[in-house]
Amino acid sequence: MVESFDCARHIFRSPRFRSVVNEAVSFFVQTPLQILPPPESFIGCGVYALYYLGKYDLYATLSKLNQKDGQYPIYVGKAVAPGWRTGRVNASTTPDLYNRLREHSRSLQQAQNLQHTDFQCRFMILNDIEGDLVVPVEASLIRRYQPVWNVMVDGFGNHDPGSGRYNQAKSEWDVLHPGRVWAEKLSGAAPDLGDIIAKVKSHGVSSDFA
Repeated sequence: MVESFDCARHIFRSPRFRSVVNEAVSFFVQTPLQILPPPESFIGCGVYALYYLGKYDLYATLSKLNQKDGQYPIYVGKAVAPGWRTGRVNASTTPDLYNRLREHSRSLQQAQNLQHTDFQCRFMILNDIEGDLVVPVEASLIRRYQPVWNVMVDGFGNHDPGSGRYNQAKSEWDVLHPGRVWAEKLSGAAPDLGDIIAKVKSHGVSSDFA
């Protein structure tokens, strides 16, 4: 029987869920830093973060803060197993997370004003039932650290759109850091470089973390 509508009866809250996510985040920030990409391939999906330690002016404060132990990511992302979105799999049997990190390394190698060797990574493998934590852990890390390439500069994680789709615009990231081969083929109206730089300068990395 349909009852009278009361929205409060449809809201689920779970302190235990928050506790598990916080436990996973605490584990993540204690994992060791690695070069990008890591020196060996590995099986699994999960969550990762990239840390900048170079001399690019816009990220100078961030780089300085990361020189000691890399605590302020410039980007946070995830890698999931094929079929994950449809619930067909829980465990990854392929190097999904490693491949994603390797893909990012290639992007950074192509960027004209960045050095891929100025980046390190931290990651956490989440397989089996723990794989269901990929999205909430990624979201929690982004909320906590507000990484520049997540919240201010869009497009670092983009993929080649493929033949016939190059009429799209370059992302903000590809305007700020030109060089990715496929991005240079894009012919749409690109965002303004000055506006992007202003957005980065407005980020709290120069004040909140100082």
